[in-house]
Amino acid sequence: MQTSAARLYAVPETQEYRLSEVVSALSYALDLTEGQPPGHTLRVTAIGMRFADELGLSDGERAALYYALLLKDAGCSTNAAVVADRFGSDDGPVKRDLKTTEWSSLAASAAYAWRNAARGGPLTQRVLHFTRIATGGRGLARELVRVRCYRGAEIAVRLGFPEATAEAVRCLDEHWDGNGYPGGFTGDAIPLTSRIASLAQTLEVFLTARGAANAIDMALQRRGSWFDPALVDLCASWRHDHAWWNDLLDEDLVVRVQAMEPAGHVRILDEEGLDRVAEAFAEIVDAKSPYTAAHSTNVARYATGIADVFQLSDARIRSLYRAGLLHDVGKLGISNRLLDKAAPLTTDERGIIQQHPQFTWSILRRVSAFRDFAWTSSLHHERLDGSGYPWGLGVDELDLEARILAVADVYEALTARRPYREGLTADHALRIIGKDTPFRYDGQVFTALEAFLGT
Repeated sequence: MQTSAARLYAVPETQEYRLSEVVSALSYALDLTEGQPPGHTLRVTAIGMRFADELGLSDGERAALYYALLLKDAGCSTNAAVVADRFGSDDGPVKRDLKTTEWSSLAASAAYAWRNAARGGPLTQRVLHFTRIATGGRGLARELVRVRCYRGAEIAVRLGFPEATAEAVRCLDEHWDGNGYPGGFTGDAIPLTSRIASLAQTLEVFLTARGAANAIDMALQRRGSWFDPALVDLCASWRHDHAWWNDLLDEDLVVRVQAMEPAGHVRILDEEGLDRVAEAFAEIVDAKSPYTAAHSTNVARYATGIADVFQLSDARIRSLYRAGLLHDVGKLGISNRLLDKAAPLTTDERGIIQQHPQFTWSILRRVSAFRDFAWTSSLHHERLDGSGYPWGLGVDELDLEARILAVADVYEALTARRPYREGLTADHALRIIGKDTPFRYDGQVFTALEAFLGT
């Protein structure tokens, strides 16, 4: 934490939370940024842990694998802007299509590039983006994977996981035959945990898209090229275990995945630990766009600064800090083609972007440790006069924390650089907010912001 959030807030003893519980619930946010259906990460984890069980991995190996499976996509937001820019298409569908493409084949890669180049656009635009993709070639693909995997590994380390977990994430897209990325490792030089995770995630994608039989057939087709032959042979033996495949699609999978955490490696989060998780996911959110490099952390800083002026309790300030960090987690489900658009948004595009607070609410309410601020966190675009979005709430429905978050968010947005303008000065931003106060923004909150900024 910085400034007012830098001290350790004294809060009463609270319920203990397992790190696996928090991360598994937040994994729905990672599914969004990869364009995958909800529960993708949980299903991958369940598949990967079956491999661990049948291979008889040690407790240490099981723990490294378990957390790597949950965090495998932690770095995926990092390459979203480049994907959207190079392809001229929404990054989510582009990434989703890649998961079912045999991209080590030149013909399959070319077909994939053409399918996704400026989807729905005119032919000239499609040809332009296809040429840009082809020019980048394997070098572009390798760099996109490197950025994603290395960033994911860094986040794993930051959350306190061992190097074995980070290594498993770092080597997630290596292939048995050496044609994977980013290192081009072959065979047993690829960590076993990475080999398991790679196969598990691809099995899941084909399972949800085409069914279990097609998932097994895909693994057999890529046996010895993408995947470790021994692992493919093992999962092929599951072909007729229909009950197990069907159970992967149950809504209660999250509870079963949490129970898979190796007993000797259960990690309990204290208040500082919960802060670290929120901070890590704030970085994941902010990495999605080059224009939001520190947006979430700044909103949290301004919000806690305002709260300090109000002399709120330490517990309320800490909750508001986390709400600020995670208020935009729903933006992981919004295309960078819209988030980074320099031209004015169309009515339809604006409507899509305005869905992100609903995504924030949907994600955070799953996390029991964050439920006390989940609703507040999703209200940052609501306004006192009812003119905000997405719910159009009014003055009687917005508590002090929601009002603080709204002012902190708009001030940070105005002073930050955006694709369509440079950041405004503090004085200019305050004048703009002041014109809408006290009708859209709370007057006392605005005054507290000025006091915090020293203006």
